[in-house]
Amino acid sequence: MTESDGQSQSVRTVIVAGFVNVAVAAAKVVAGLLSGSAAVLAEAAHSFADTTTEVLLFVALRRGGRRADPGRPFGYGRESYIWALLAAVFTFVSGAGFSITHGVHVIASAKETGNYFVSYAVLVVSFALESVSLLRTVRQVRHRAKRWGISPARVLRRTPNTAIKAVFLEDSAALIGLGMAGAGLGLAQLTGDPVWDGIASVAIGVLLLVVATILARNNLALLVGRSAREPVQDEIRRELSALPYVRGIVELLTLQLGPDDILVVAKIDFADHVRAADIEDVADEARRRLTARNPAIRFVFLNPTGAGS
Repeated sequence: MTESDGQSQSVRTVIVAGFVNVAVAAAKVVAGLLSGSAAVLAEAAHSFADTTTEVLLFVALRRGGRRADPGRPFGYGRESYIWALLAAVFTFVSGAGFSITHGVHVIASAKETGNYFVSYAVLVVSFALESVSLLRTVRQVRHRAKRWGISPARVLRRTPNTAIKAVFLEDSAALIGLGMAGAGLGLAQLTGDPVWDGIASVAIGVLLLVVATILARNNLALLVGRSAREPVQDEIRRELSALPYVRGIVELLTLQLGPDDILVVAKIDFADHVRAADIEDVADEARRRLTARNPAIRFVFLNPTGAGS
């Protein structure tokens, strides 16, 4: 899968998730207003927060994917992490804030819930739609896991593509939140106590806080600067070690410049008899091999040691 293919898949994943969230949010608002359920309204706030997040992630992919220019010789990849961080903060402030405050208000006022059937119907339909969006993301994660020979869980932990991680966590949280809302409604209906509906709303808000915190920490780490994944580094070492005249890799440094941009700096121990012209040929061959093996590797700098004239 090439770099452009990977970005196109991420864009499509974000667009699918965005359309799903818009449809689900509208349905939840109607159901929440008709039933007066705090948990369903909390889920509506959840979906609207997710929709805004998808818009910001789309902007992140577009702006971060711009080509390098003289003013930004290493590209604009880091900008995508700034927009993704703003998306996490928005989820934290809007979705979680509304869910928790509205849930506390319902608990304090003990307001009765109305039409349960409408709420249950919307929750079931929402669960089906969110599952479709999640399955698409899971397929993309599995494809990357197969490419690198690692587990999908490890891909999610270390992927520099914040769009994939954000959509996966948001869709997973959406399914869990729908379960919480259904449980809160069910307990409120069985016991006749609307407090359970308010508790479910607060629980959904706490869930959103957890997701937003995970995404914010991940984007901050990438903004500060993080090395490429271990499988990528191992692949780079193998390719460099296989080059002519190379006796060993003294030091390898990598930096994730963006979701699909990697900087490679390596100190190479060359054979004593190698000539300067041979080193230039090896450096060109290193760039060709690494970029052919992994299109995300955009910049390769080699520092020779132990070379003769």
